[in-house]
Amino acid sequence: MFIATGFGSGYLPIAPGTWGSLVALPIHFMLIRLSPQYYYISLALIFLIAVATAGSAEKILDRKDPGAVVIDEIIGMLITLIGAPTTPLAWGSAFLLFRLFDIWKPFPASWADRHLNGGFGIVLDDVIAGGYALLCMQVFRFM
Repeated sequence: MFIATGFGSGYLPIAPGTWGSLVALPIHFMLIRLSPQYYYISLALIFLIAVATAGSAEKILDRKDPGAVVIDEIIGMLITLIGAPTTPLAWGSAFLLFRLFDIWKPFPASWADRHLNGGFGIVLDDVIAGGYALLCMQVFRFM
């Protein structure tokens, strides 16, 4: 539960997903110090941990996609930050873009949110939202 709730941030009373997204920032700060190979391996491991812990937390809380579970926001935000410059503007932009796509849930994120169950279902819509935000970040970076 500690991991699934983003070290307890998911228990904060207002907008737990937003707090979970913020938890990703210090994690990303540690990950960017790794070589590219270990960085991507770490993201893959965090994804697997997210699926496992979100699914377990869903069973413990006996609720579909419980709000306290924010590990999905953490991995989504980490995906958004791939290749982002280490500047407050870039990280702030990544945060806002991820929250926008996470709330909006454009297809196929909305489909995944409605049709997939368990830990994979909890996590996949946020991974897709992170992919959309990553794409925007890369377009902005290119421009």
